[in-house]
Amino acid sequence: MPAKSFLDTNVLVYTFDATAPRKRERAREIVAVALQSGRACLSYQVAQEFLNVATTKFATPMDPAECRDYLRSVLMPLCRIWPDEDLYVHALSIQAVYRYGWYDSLILASAKRAGCAELLTEDMQADQVVEGVRIVDPFR
Repeated sequence: MPAKSFLDTNVLVYTFDATAPRKRERAREIVAVALQSGRACLSYQVAQEFLNVATTKFATPMDPAECRDYLRSVLMPLCRIWPDEDLYVHALSIQAVYRYGWYDSLILASAKRAGCAELLTEDMQADQVVEGVRIVDPFR
């Protein structure tokens, strides 16, 4: 990864998506490089969202043991951002200026706090720069 990257939930979800093999392989590559290089991170919110999707929306939901393993091997090693009042205030400011929804604004505030140059997601406006963080769709 050329710059410090912030991973959105959809990148992690695609690592398990057998219905989208191209995206699955790209997502697995991103996560492997993130873990190896230390040049990417995520937030508590991404960890929570992933675990919710993995246990409720996967074709075959992950069981508690699988979730614990993934939490220990991927989510926690990459998790760098935890909530506090300043993070929420910053997210509210992003929401007001850029008109993103609350959770996307919180992701952007987390990426900014982590010092990331890019946010890897397919869920926001690709190539937009929000407070110095470029939104990049890694699957395009």
